[in-house]
Amino acid sequence: MIAPDEIRNKIQAALPGSAVTVRDMTGGGDHYEVEVVSQAFAGMSAIQRHRMVYTPLKDVLGAALHALALKTRTPDEVTPADQEETP
Repeated sequence: MIAPDEIRNKIQAALPGSAVTVRDMTGGGDHYEVEVVSQAFAGMSAIQRHRMVYTPLKDVLGAALHALALKTRTPDEVTPADQEETP
């Protein structure tokens, strides 16, 4: 099991200035949905963006963190409707 704050902190340490939202999908602490908004993603493919997020989590992936659903965007890709969805 891994806490949402630990996931958020690892990603933010690797991508300073990013906005990271973490949601436990099952309540079990091992399946998470993560949204990362970072200017660092500008000009990158989805695969490159996901690799940037997976890298700081490599020590917990497959162990404490079993499943990760990612959404990665730049600030320019966030729409007003997306901001209304964020709690």
